[in-house]
Amino acid sequence: MRFTKMQGIGNDYVYVNCFQEPFPRDPAELAKQVSDRHFGVGSDGLILICPSNQGADAWMRMFNADGSESEMCGNGLRCVAKYVHDHGIKKSPQLRLQTGNGILTVDLEVKNGKAERVRVNMGKPILEAEKIPTKLVGSPPVNVTLEANGRQFEVTAVSMGNPHCVIFVPAATDELVLGFGRHIETSPLFPKRVNVEFVEVLSRGEVRQRTWERGSGETLACGTGASAVCVAGVLSGRTDRRIVNHLLGGDLELEWNEQDGCVYKTGPAVEVFSGDWPE
Repeated sequence: MRFTKMQGIGNDYVYVNCFQEPFPRDPAELAKQVSDRHFGVGSDGLILICPSNQGADAWMRMFNADGSESEMCGNGLRCVAKYVHDHGIKKSPQLRLQTGNGILTVDLEVKNGKAERVRVNMGKPILEAEKIPTKLVGSPPVNVTLEANGRQFEVTAVSMGNPHCVIFVPAATDELVLGFGRHIETSPLFPKRVNVEFVEVLSRGEVRQRTWERGSGETLACGTGASAVCVAGVLSGRTDRRIVNHLLGGDLELEWNEQDGCVYKTGPAVEVFSGDWPE
C-alpha cells in the first residue's frame, strides 16, 4: 500500500490515495499500526483520501492514532487539499472536500505548481449543547465549571464538527495539558469524549494554544481546535473575531466571520515523504 506522510504545522498524518489504492480492510487497526512512532511510520493518525459519494472533489476519512474515527481535522483537511491538487486528482485553486462535518470549501495559494498555504471555510460552529455534544449547562456552555481529577476548570464548549473544550489559562503548562487533558477528554460530561485546548490570551488578536487531542494525546497542532478557540474567545469576551493562534507546530490565522457566521482558517500544508506499507 502506497502512502504519503504530510503535516500541517506539525500535526502529522499518514495519507492513502484511495482513488488508486484499495480501501483498507480494517482502517482502524491500520491507523494504530502506522501511527506507532517506534514500530510504524509515526503519526497522529491515518487519513484516507477517497472518491466522494456526495459530489465533492474528494472524501476525507480520518482515523486517530487509537483507531477511532473522527469527524474532522482542520490541519488534515489542508493536507488533503494539497494532495488532491498536487497529485492531479483535481488541479484547481478551489476545492470542495467531503468530511464528517459536511462538504467544506478550501482555497489554495499555489506557487510553482504546488499548493503552499490553504484557506479553509470550516463552516459554522455548532453551539447547541446537545449537538456538541455535552452535558455542561448552557447552550452554548460559556465560562462554566467542569471538575476533572479533583480540580475545577472554567470552560467553554464548542463543536467544529467534532467536540472541543476550551480552557483559558494564565499558562498552558505540562501540569495542565499532560496531567488533566486525558481526564477532561474522558469526562462523562462529554458523551463522545472531547478535544481539550489550553489557551493563553496574549492580546485580543493573539493567543497561544496547546492541545490534548481526543484519541491521540497531545499533538503539535489542531486546526478544528484553533477554530474552536477563535469562537470561544469571542463568546467569552476575551478576543476579537480575527486572531493569530500560536500552536506548538506553528501559526494559524483564524476569523469567525460576522456576515456568514463561518470560521475561516489559513495555514501551511507540507508533504514530507512517501513510501510503501507492507499490508
